Amino acid sequence: MNTKLHTLIALLLTICMAWGQEITVNASMEASYSNQLFYKLSTETETSYVANSWDIAMLRTSAFDIALRINDGIGTEVFEASSSSGDWAAIDISNEANWTQLYNSDTNWTNGAFDNGSATYGWGEYNISNHHVVGTVIYVLKYTDGTYIKFINEDFYDGYTFKYSTWNNDTSIWEADQSATVSNASNPNNQFNYYSFDSNVEVVAEPATTDWDIKFTKYYTEVSDGSGGTTPYLVTGVLFNDALEVAKNDEPTGMPANPTLSYSTDINTIGWDWKTFNFSSFTYDVSSNQAFYIKYADGTVYRLYFTSFSGSSSGDVTFKFEDVTASLGIDDLSSSDISFGVFPNPSTDKKVNLMYDISKLNSSKNEVSIYSTTGQKVFETSLNNTSSFSNKTLDLSSLKSGIYVLQFNSGNYSTIKKIVLN
Repeated sequence: MNTKLHTLIALLLTICMAWGQEITVNASMEASYSNQLFYKLSTETETSYVANSWDIAMLRTSAFDIALRINDGIGTEVFEASSSSGDWAAIDISNEANWTQLYNSDTNWTNGAFDNGSATYGWGEYNISNHHVVGTVIYVLKYTDGTYIKFINEDFYDGYTFKYSTWNNDTSIWEADQSATVSNASNPNNQFNYYSFDSNVEVVAEPATTDWDIKFTKYYTEVSDGSGGTTPYLVTGVLFNDALEVAKNDEPTGMPANPTLSYSTDINTIGWDWKTFNFSSFTYDVSSNQAFYIKYADGTVYRLYFTSFSGSSSGDVTFKFEDVTASLGIDDLSSSDISFGVFPNPSTDKKVNLMYDISKLNSSKNEVSIYSTTGQKVFETSLNNTSSFSNKTLDLSSLKSGIYVLQFNSGNYSTIKKIVLN
C-alpha cells in the first residue's frame, strides 16, 4: 500500500477511534435541582451554575435585538401589574388576582416572559428621537418563598437599565428602589447577561455560546390539562443551544440503517417527556428507545438517548451519545452528482450495502477495498459502472468484529469511509 494511502487511513482511523464509541455521561443537577447544568458533546464538557444565582437574563448579542427572560428554573412567576410606568408607586400585591401572568418561550431563547407584555416591545415603546426603547410596563415577580419584587426595564440602548423593589411583608410597603445598568459589552462570548436581585450584581450563569449544546433545567411548558386543552406547567428537562438543530426519532431496536430525520430549531425538541413518573415505584421510567440527533452547523451529528433519571432526590441523569456523522447520508464525491454510501453502519451481522451512483465517473475500473486498523487489506471487490443508482451487498462475515476503513477508487476519484462490524 502506498504511503499517501497509508497516511490517509491513519488519519481516518484516529478519527474513527472517537466515532462508533458510545460515551456514557453521569451528570447531576444536584438535589432539588439546585444547579442548572450545561453540556458540550464534542468536548465532553460539563458546566454547572447555581440555579438561584440569578433572576433575569438579558440578551446581549446585538444593539437592536432585545430579550428579557425570567429564571423560571427556580419557579419564579412573572405578572404584568400595570401597562403604565406612572403606576410604580401604586403597585399593591393585594391586586395579584388582576395581574396577567407571562411566560418565557420554550421554543426559542429570544422571547422571554417580559417580552410578552402589552407594550409594542413587550415591556416598552420605541423612542424615534433617540432610538432607545423606553419602559412602560411594570412587572411583579413572585417567588416560591412568598417574596414579591416589582420590576421595570426603564431603558434599552445597547444595554439594559432597570429598577426594582422588594415588598416588605412586615411593613406591607415596598422597600427603597434599586437601580442598575447592564451593558451588552459584558461577557462578549455569551448569549445572555444575568443579574441577581438578591445580591444586586451582575452574575455569569452560562458558558460561552460555543461551549455548550444542551442545558438541563426546569422550565415552563404547555402540558395537557386533561380536558383537551393545555396549561403552563413547570417541568424538568433539556433545552438546547439555538446554534444547533435536533431531530427526535423513536428507535425500539436501536439506530436504524438509514433513519428518516426531521430536524427542528425549537429549543425544547429534546424537552422533558423522555421520562415518566412511575407512581407504583415512585421512580422515573426512562425511554431509551427515544433517540435525539443533534446536528452542528458543520454537519456533525451526535445521537443521544437517556438511560436513567433520579428526580429531585439527587438530580442525577445518565445519557449516552456517539458521533454518527459517518453513518448518516451518502457522500458526494464531487460536484457532479456522484454519490457513495454504506448502510447499515455499524453492521450487526457483518453485511453492509453499498449504495452508489457513479455513472458520471466514466471509469472502467471501480474498486472497493477494506483495510484493518493495521493498514492490511482484508477485502476487495469491484463495482459495475451503471447508468443509475445501484446497490451491492458485501458479506464481511469472515472478518473479526471491529473498526475498518473502506476505500472506494474510480479513476481520479477516491473516498474513504469508516465502517464498524459488530
